[in-house]
Amino acid sequence: MQESKPRIRIVLVDDHAIMRECLRALIEVDQYLDVVGDFASVEAGLNGIRDLQPDVVLTDLALPGLSGIDLLREVNRISPRTRKIVLTAHDNVQYVSAVLGAGADGYVLKTASGDELMRAIRAVFKGQHFLCKAITAKLPADFIADDRGPCASAAARPVTKRELEVLTCVAAGQTTKVIARNLGVSPKTVAKHRANLMHKLQLHNVAAITTFAVRNGFTGGRPSGGPGVVPHFVASLT
Repeated sequence: MQESKPRIRIVLVDDHAIMRECLRALIEVDQYLDVVGDFASVEAGLNGIRDLQPDVVLTDLALPGLSGIDLLREVNRISPRTRKIVLTAHDNVQYVSAVLGAGADGYVLKTASGDELMRAIRAVFKGQHFLCKAITAKLPADFIADDRGPCASAAARPVTKRELEVLTCVAAGQTTKVIARNLGVSPKTVAKHRANLMHKLQLHNVAAITTFAVRNGFTGGRPSGGPGVVPHFVASLT
């Protein structure tokens, strides 16, 4: 007897009822996909995910109250086996960086086809990562790098605290002039720190800097280890 494929249990989080209804109708055409819950807010979604422990959660980013990124981070804690796909209208690199840094396994635009969304669900369920075609076409080839590479390299070539400040400012979208004014240095000094930083961490563009900052917890102005914790690849400033 042929072994049947496992059913994929899915939770939807979107504040538009029509969107949730359309997604449910689209997804449940496939007999192996089952929407076990749909919610209109992060708070309700997290309660449902905690109780249901679904295989996949499909969430928007723009939600009332807390954001979809807040939901992603909390799902990592309350339901670590749940795979996470963001379905959004945002197609810029900064959003992709933040979403991947928060632990998403898939990123699909609302302009994608239903077939592409189905492929995303199956891919993340199997443990893969999925970016829709429209997103991959916009990203530089080195956007998604081996997370171990920059950190391993930096262990031998420590980043100074000043370079770390520049990294955080660049990831926040600040221009060289704004960074220089905020840090009380010249634009040329900022450019030098940025060049040193990129060389040490093997980062080749602003998108890569942003991704590294998000993944390592610098976008809030402090490392992810908590207040006062300096990562191993940051040297003492002398």
